[in-house]
Amino acid sequence: MAFVIGVDFGTDSVRAVLVDAQTGDELASGVHEYARWKTGAFCDPARSQFRQHPLDYLEGLEQSVQSALHSVSAEVISGIKGISVDTTGSTPGPVDRNGTPLALLPEFADNPNGMFILWKDHTANQEAEEINQLAHRWDTDFTKYVGGIYSSEWFWAKILRTLRVDESIRPAAFSWIEHCDWISAVLTGNTNPLTLKRSRTAAGHKALWHEEFQGLPSEEFLTTLDPLLAGLRDRLFRHTYTSDEPMGTISAEWAQKLGVPNDVVIGVGGFDAHMGAVGANIESYALVKVIGTSTCDMLMAPSEDVGHLLIRGICGQVDGSIVPGMLGMEAGQSAFGDLYAWFARLILEPVAGLLTQQGQANLVPSLQSALIPYLAEQASQLPVNETDLVSIDWLNGRRTPDANHTLKGAISGLNLGSSAPHVFKSLVEATAYGARRIAERFVEEGVPIHQVIAIGGVARKSAFVMQTLADVMNVPIKVAESDQCCARGAAVCAAVAAGIYPTFAEAQKAMASAFDAVYTPRPERAATYDVLYQRYLSLGGFIEKKS
Repeated sequence: MAFVIGVDFGTDSVRAVLVDAQTGDELASGVHEYARWKTGAFCDPARSQFRQHPLDYLEGLEQSVQSALHSVSAEVISGIKGISVDTTGSTPGPVDRNGTPLALLPEFADNPNGMFILWKDHTANQEAEEINQLAHRWDTDFTKYVGGIYSSEWFWAKILRTLRVDESIRPAAFSWIEHCDWISAVLTGNTNPLTLKRSRTAAGHKALWHEEFQGLPSEEFLTTLDPLLAGLRDRLFRHTYTSDEPMGTISAEWAQKLGVPNDVVIGVGGFDAHMGAVGANIESYALVKVIGTSTCDMLMAPSEDVGHLLIRGICGQVDGSIVPGMLGMEAGQSAFGDLYAWFARLILEPVAGLLTQQGQANLVPSLQSALIPYLAEQASQLPVNETDLVSIDWLNGRRTPDANHTLKGAISGLNLGSSAPHVFKSLVEATAYGARRIAERFVEEGVPIHQVIAIGGVARKSAFVMQTLADVMNVPIKVAESDQCCARGAAVCAAVAAGIYPTFAEAQKAMASAFDAVYTPRPERAATYDVLYQRYLSLGGFIEKKS
């Protein structure tokens, strides 16, 4: 008997799955929504500030795992061998010398700058631009392995922004740590920022780490960027580790909290999209689209085939970031499901206000849950014509290709006959056009795509979105059967880290998700979308030029 737990920290909640490592069966799962995040605490969307309190993570870890194990037999629990964790990223936070996030100290308990800075926080746009300008004139371009453009969603930009705006953080922040590294270290009881194992995925894709640079960017580069960064490089890390490595063994404290054996192996952490690709049985030249509030597009290939390439405008190419021994490549869109949610809020907010005034606030939750499926059903009945509305999906900026988070969205072609389903249809098409542009960039840069796989909430829940995506990209799209591919991928990583399987390939064969749907492009719509896609590119070019 051998069982493993995968824990997936998403944007809104944490999910834990218990998986039989021999059969791949999901035996139990648990979900916990972040209590503080749910209230909007410490966030300011108008400023693109999104912070998460470490207590949400600790409570979520404990509650989700306990929930998953609640109805499991003692015999199964005694057979649990490993736990691995994935998180969003880049989501770094400041820590003291002991590796304690500052927000867990009384003096910083309510200070957003002492918390973890969520991936979609874009308050550091200016800092990202300064990093790009300096890197492009430095004798070594430290952005060469992250597509040539550094993003405000990433490690260094967020650190620099925080140090600049909050003097109280500067002396207190001994080091900084990604969420995936910290929560994995917590489980082992060793959160010393100088000795814990740092994720290759996080470091390579977000922190400009590469062996060619002997680790992180040089001290001279960082202090030229801003003297506030002086000395920080030595308080971070030199080496990184792939997700087949053990972080350590679970501490007695956390074994008791979770109710698991005290010899459980904790794997090195990673990002949700990368482990999700593992859970979706990624193989060479398969593009795995993790579709939720945003998208992450994962692609991997043998290093001997593509390692000589420098792929423009993506979120990095890192050896071993998805599967050890393979070059992992990442791209994505900053808003996908978030775009649909924005439109739903636009419609519902005044309606909800009126219903509340009329004493019918009890109707609001049902409207919230029904609106997007209703719009999707109505939009699916509309024809596709070359004169349709065309929208741009940059409401949260553009992640790839060519990161630019100062860009804004747009809707063109509106007239007095434009209805809510017409607009919703154009927004769904816009997200599909953005996805197509990413795939085209990989191909243009010399990396072929042999198949497309989709996972995540949107992929599982919306046939309309997925069919539109297949039509626009003009390729078949397979959808993974598991509702928890990221957590399942973390479980696969745990099985390898715990020594149940010697390689990812063997673990994936036994444990990765099957597929239960394939969306095939409709030729007549694909042809029309070719025309509309050109309009999308033209409109996007105009917006970018005027920005």
